[in-house]
Amino acid sequence: MSGEEAERLVEALLFASAEPLTEARIQEVLGARGEARAVLARLRTRYAGRGVVLEESAAGWAFRTAPDLAPALARLDPRPRRLSRAALETLAVIAYKQPVTRAEIEAVRGVAVSRGVLDQLLEHGLVAPRGHREVPGRPVLWGTTPKFLDFFGLASLDDLPRLDEFGDGLFAARGGGTEDPSGA
Repeated sequence: MSGEEAERLVEALLFASAEPLTEARIQEVLGARGEARAVLARLRTRYAGRGVVLEESAAGWAFRTAPDLAPALARLDPRPRRLSRAALETLAVIAYKQPVTRAEIEAVRGVAVSRGVLDQLLEHGLVAPRGHREVPGRPVLWGTTPKFLDFFGLASLDDLPRLDEFGDGLFAARGGGTEDPSGA
């Protein structure tokens, strides 16, 4: 198979997939017909400056709308994709403090976390249970998912802004600390 045919195969695979594909999955489909990393690099170059771009996130590779065209296309999709303020605050606490219990989220936010907020984040696939804390009651530990990274266009949690860049905010107001997202 020529390089052009390998590019066509990967291009079709990415367009047909509803979810981002990992490089390993792409290589699995390509087999001996080409090296996935090289094919993806050529496709990324070919699509640069076009209406869609090839992007890599923690969830994998996918074609996305070019960022400069997104505002024009937003009018075509009237479905709301916004999270409530409570959901965003809860998600921020989980992202920066994970793994974290509901009580720890409430301590940072200063208010109770309603079941609906966690349900909304679970439905969107942005958070998932990460086990239980070994204390009385064994509370659920929450963490973000690869879909969280993809949703916000992040390659890893290290790409989150540093908490000290926010100044007075959710974490500073309640003494939530400034640990980095990797837990180091």
